[in-house]
Amino acid sequence: MAEAASPSAAYDVVIIGGGPGGYNAAIRAGQLGLKAACVEMRETLGGTCLNVGCMPSKALLHASELFEAATREFPTLGIEIGAPKLNLAQMMSQKADSVTALTKGIEFLFKKNKVDWVKGRGRIAGAGLVEVTAADGSTSTLSAKNIVIATGSEPTPLPGVAFEDDKVVDSTGALSLPAVPKHLIVIGAGIIGLELGSVWRRLGAQVTVVEYLDRITPGMDAEVARAFQRALAKQGMTFKLGSKVAGAKTSRDGVELTIEPAAGGAAGTLKGDVVLVAIGRRPYTGGLGLETVGVEPDRRGFVANDHFRTSAGGVWVIGDATHGPMLAHKAEEDAVAVIELIAGKAGHVDYDLVPSVVYTSPEVAWVGRTEDQLKAEGVAYRSGKFPFSANSRARINHETEGFVKVLADATTDRVLGIHILGPQAGEMIGEACVAMAFGGSAEDIARICHPHPTRSEAVKQAAMGVDGWTMQA
Repeated sequence: MAEAASPSAAYDVVIIGGGPGGYNAAIRAGQLGLKAACVEMRETLGGTCLNVGCMPSKALLHASELFEAATREFPTLGIEIGAPKLNLAQMMSQKADSVTALTKGIEFLFKKNKVDWVKGRGRIAGAGLVEVTAADGSTSTLSAKNIVIATGSEPTPLPGVAFEDDKVVDSTGALSLPAVPKHLIVIGAGIIGLELGSVWRRLGAQVTVVEYLDRITPGMDAEVARAFQRALAKQGMTFKLGSKVAGAKTSRDGVELTIEPAAGGAAGTLKGDVVLVAIGRRPYTGGLGLETVGVEPDRRGFVANDHFRTSAGGVWVIGDATHGPMLAHKAEEDAVAVIELIAGKAGHVDYDLVPSVVYTSPEVAWVGRTEDQLKAEGVAYRSGKFPFSANSRARINHETEGFVKVLADATTDRVLGIHILGPQAGEMIGEACVAMAFGGSAEDIARICHPHPTRSEAVKQAAMGVDGWTMQA
């Protein structure tokens, strides 16, 4: 652990929060020679992402995918091992080991970059002051030329549905269930709910997803979302769209939800033994002492910013605590930009080029505009599509679900959006981000040599399709 700061220690920058935004800001500050401290109330660094979010969920997604592959796919490949047996305790143990290694890694990076980690809950106590309350109740005060709010977010609760251990859970609880539910009900058809739902479905649960809207994954291209829902339904997930959860009643046997049609009508009930509430996240900005510097969050808890500056001099905000995509990689970009601005350098983030990924199987990834957005904006565009069923690597690997769609300006051919439903979509979307960051055209992607056989050739072929010369489908 980095050395604890002494009371009234003076810093160039104090960062409140040790998640992807906070710890990257601290590291960048150290790199630029700023005296920096990071205040984190957890016993480990990494925030939600490393401790109870991105990382542990990916550990379970990977393990559950291998379990299902051993069950269903191995026999078709000529690999005979018999029926695999689930050791849930070991699966959870390896998840915890991976998380520990990652959080320890951040501690090392703090030491390497001479960043002080101050353990405790941080609160702004006035201009240039951060009060830290340690676990034992003791307090210390840090003085800082700059304060960066990087407190992240927390799961949004659902009125009428109270949390109860191992019965009604948020995403954190769903990562550590003691047994595979017979019937898991997921409230919310967003990224988090679908990822965790897919984990438990692969491990043997019946999964029902209840969503207020008449579609899944709002923000995703509508055509991709429809295909994605079909893929999940084919795997065994059940969807109740256009449905509002009005209440929950727990008993020894499980949970009974009262569900009403979103458009109005007679209520019904749905019973499960575990309910996951995954209706989104909200900024974690309560009790932060914002009033001491005259900063007022909006009704949802977001702190406004102008190039990361709040309305108070010397107070900055990044990541989920302010507006923009609530994604770990967005927070990381904010972190670098805010510290570079504090250090007198140029700092900027292009929020139009922040990719989104759903780490289910198949994966979904996208960056830029959707077709619905382009139509609403009155932008003339052309599109090219290519199915993974025609991609040689995907076919050889039995991963043929999905497609790539490239959207380009009808006049300039500049790429406006790329959407991928299919294997390794999250890895491939990086190519789209690079191309779009350099103002690339669909023809640029189409004429760049891609290695064969790879799934990435589907991106090339879809780009070729914008101008009508797809060759392999």
